[in-house]
Amino acid sequence: MSSRTAPAARAVTPMVITAFAAVYIIWGSTYLAIRLAVETLPPLLMAGVRFVIAGAILFPIAYLTGDRRGDRVTARHWKSAAVIGALLLFAGNGGISFGEQHVPSGVAALLVATVPLWMAVFAHVRGIQPIARTGAAGLLVGFAGVAILLVAGGSPVSASPLWFAITLASPVFWAAGSIYAGRAPLPRRALVGTAMEMLCGGVILCAAAGVLGEWGQIHPAAISTKSLLAAAYLVVFGSLLGYTAYVFLLRAVSPRAVSSYAYVNPLVAVLLGWALVGERVTAGTLVGGLLIVVAVVVLLASERRPAAERPGSRADAEEAGLELEPVTGGGGGACLDEEEAEIA
Repeated sequence: MSSRTAPAARAVTPMVITAFAAVYIIWGSTYLAIRLAVETLPPLLMAGVRFVIAGAILFPIAYLTGDRRGDRVTARHWKSAAVIGALLLFAGNGGISFGEQHVPSGVAALLVATVPLWMAVFAHVRGIQPIARTGAAGLLVGFAGVAILLVAGGSPVSASPLWFAITLASPVFWAAGSIYAGRAPLPRRALVGTAMEMLCGGVILCAAAGVLGEWGQIHPAAISTKSLLAAAYLVVFGSLLGYTAYVFLLRAVSPRAVSSYAYVNPLVAVLLGWALVGERVTAGTLVGGLLIVVAVVVLLASERRPAAERPGSRADAEEAGLELEPVTGGGGGACLDEEEAEIA
């Protein structure tokens, strides 16, 4: 991992405001876009083609620009990118794409918001960063919110526990991939590593789609224009513009300020699903979602206490090769490293 310092404080410029709006709205809207795309496109194949295209566009741009000193891409880097791509994009994004055939996009977004909770659990189990009492309370609140979503009435979730389980498993894989990404050997420049992960994850998704027979399910006449536009939106806005805005913000404001989108994205997703496609928002959805968001806020707040004031300090975590600034967001993956953004 390369050493970094926090970005210096800067004035809030129109560019910063625009970038925040992009990260908030674009990544919050990717859940609805996924739902629309999988209406007439096979889910794993759609996700695979999305990331292969985005990675193929981003890799040459990222590799040929910026400071390339001492940044040679090796076979070891590609191996790490393949593991991360398998966990974040195949198991994580693929699971969301698969689950959203039956689970409302807003509910899926709320479940993805649990990524920091799972990351905290994994870090605690590995002995990297024990969970403080405040953080433990946050975990209980968050998982109570998940339980409420599970039994929320009036939602397809209550009638389709298998699809809910698939969707719920996705943030668990994202958390596991994030733990691995925090210590995996990757190129120094975040955009290069991300492009590699997109390419590897996209190829794995396409291969899995072949195993499940999705390639044979492509019938051009049955594919709607709406699904094609949604898939194109995911490539251009979700994977390319959204991530570029995120990287810009990491260098313009503090990572803590940027991480606020983890609270905003689920709310955007729920509102868009309700307003544009009529997804039903029940009292259970609202209560469960609120508990999850509150839990994430409490957990992150407990991790931001000064290292000397809590057990399992950040210094200990960083010494172990793990940085605990959780990053979650729209329909993609999540990484712990502030330069390893979620691929939304």
